Amino acid sequence: MGANEKDFVKEVTPREQDFSQWYLDLVLKTELMDYAPVKGCMAIRPYGYAIWENIQQLLDARIKATGHKNAYFPLFIPESLLQKEAEHVEGFAPEVALVTHGGNEKLAERLVVRPTSEAIICSMYSRWVQSWRDLPLLINQWCNVVRWEKTTRPFLRTSEFLWQEGHTVHSTAEEAEEEALKMLGVYKEFVESELAIPVISGLKTEREKFAGALRTYTIEALMADGRALQAGTSHNLGQHFSRVFDIQFLDKDKQLKYAWQTSWGVSTRLIGAIIMVHGDDRGLKLPPRVAPIQVVVVPIITKKQRDEVLGRAREILGEFAGRIRMELDDREEYSPGWKFNEWEMKGVPLRLEIGPRDIAQDGVTAVRRDTGEKSFIKTAELSQRLPALLDDIQANLFQQAREFRDKNTHRVSSYEEFQEVIQEKRGFVLAHWCGESRCEEEIKDDTKATIRCIPFETEQPATGPCLFCGSKQGKAVYFARAY
Repeated sequence: MGANEKDFVKEVTPREQDFSQWYLDLVLKTELMDYAPVKGCMAIRPYGYAIWENIQQLLDARIKATGHKNAYFPLFIPESLLQKEAEHVEGFAPEVALVTHGGNEKLAERLVVRPTSEAIICSMYSRWVQSWRDLPLLINQWCNVVRWEKTTRPFLRTSEFLWQEGHTVHSTAEEAEEEALKMLGVYKEFVESELAIPVISGLKTEREKFAGALRTYTIEALMADGRALQAGTSHNLGQHFSRVFDIQFLDKDKQLKYAWQTSWGVSTRLIGAIIMVHGDDRGLKLPPRVAPIQVVVVPIITKKQRDEVLGRAREILGEFAGRIRMELDDREEYSPGWKFNEWEMKGVPLRLEIGPRDIAQDGVTAVRRDTGEKSFIKTAELSQRLPALLDDIQANLFQQAREFRDKNTHRVSSYEEFQEVIQEKRGFVLAHWCGESRCEEEIKDDTKATIRCIPFETEQPATGPCLFCGSKQGKAVYFARAY
């Protein structure tokens, strides 16, 4: 490794030394984003946005396959609309950005820049829903939202972020519950199969649920520093919003009834999750299915065989056009070693090296980003081997993340043990909780750990005495310190 290569890696703080700084170094160094002039806002650069586009494309197909259609709703919400639902406005009040002037004129009513769209969408749904024939109404939108956060971190928590939010209307409570659980299932399958991130799914406690929801379901992921990240949520809104915004329909029995609703969303924080779950000291490790570049071709050029090497490299690119996202790095001002480091840092799943020696043996040298393993692939086998290697890298990243998650999931039987694990080991802690919010609050105040979810019955271990008060039998829940 030459001096240039050493300097390149040095620019990233080691993960074990300072996880937070490692993360910030990586997002800047790999050009995923840059800080914008407005505090807490970021510019998503092309490489970062390409990851988001792949997420969007793969998830949008799943959303549409479940019968939902995309629409778009206004960014501005009259303040009076947001204030209609007390619990909802209280939940978002500290994060709301307000527009007070239009040009030089003071507005008659202040406008809220959407922190989420329930209020504006419900006001429209009250016009669109009249009869049982209009239901179910299944709409999703891809947009930006603004939440004036005090503490921000690129992708994980920013004042403005991108997301999708689904908003649905149903004629019965059962249908709404089925929808909320179905979309949570879509999120779980998507995050696990496309992002290679294992998640735990379950119900949020009353204290942790979405403001205004009847029930909130969640998928929770474990980052490499042992902190949890809420990766997606699905809310059964019950009839709260339909009563406030007067969403009524004439049912088949000729009775006027209030509708049942859901909302659900995931955001650009999924990019943060990919970085924090898979990345290492050499940089990003991107799952092939969402990587902007799946394979990078690095020619090893000599003066004598320059044209021959570049010609062969371009042939390979042409062969896989439309099948694999592949890029040729033919920059001659950088050494091959420097390029290897750059593409490793950018997390490209697979690198192909082509030099005179490879051409003489009629093949290429393939290097995996996940394991660093090198292999020689004959030209005739490339068509089969490259897709298979990418699939194997995807599966291996998921397997590694699941092993890490399982190794860092601890069962405890006493509060002393709980405190020790949260402080020293971190990770998920499975413990019993009586269901009282007082115990939940005391644990949070004492340890900064929150209940991430009450796992579904299928994953639910036996009941036992409450971790904190010990007086009542409780369900097993997952605790963790979280982002």
